[in-house]
Amino acid sequence: QVQLVHSGGGLVQPGGSLRLSCEASGFTLDFKTIGWFRQAPGKAREGVACIRGSDGSTYYGDSVKGRFSLSRDNAKNSAYLQMNDLKPGDTAVYYCAADRGAFGDIQAMCAPTTWYDYWGQGTQVTVSS
Repeated sequence: QVQLVHSGGGLVQPGGSLRLSCEASGFTLDFKTIGWFRQAPGKAREGVACIRGSDGSTYYGDSVKGRFSLSRDNAKNSAYLQMNDLKPGDTAVYYCAADRGAFGDIQAMCAPTTWYDYWGQGTQVTVSS
């Protein structure tokens, strides 16, 4: 079965950290562009962080730059989003996505309306005291 499976979401206090994982099954993440997106209730989807498949170039949204870090482990067919110094405004459902396009403009690939070939089911992150 072709799918992306999330893990690692949950409730964390402001200033805390979480690491989201996304494991692919039924296909390989190797050479694919990977994006992390989030959507809060009543708000539009936001591109959080993306990594280009061809060369590993990354892009981070302004709201998370310096706090979030995206990585991939092709041997484990997985991608990760390390989130530090979390704020209440980071509360959202987080989705990972993978796309066969490996050479596109990475900022464009992180645009909120960009559609990827594969999407995870989403994981809830809640930042609250």
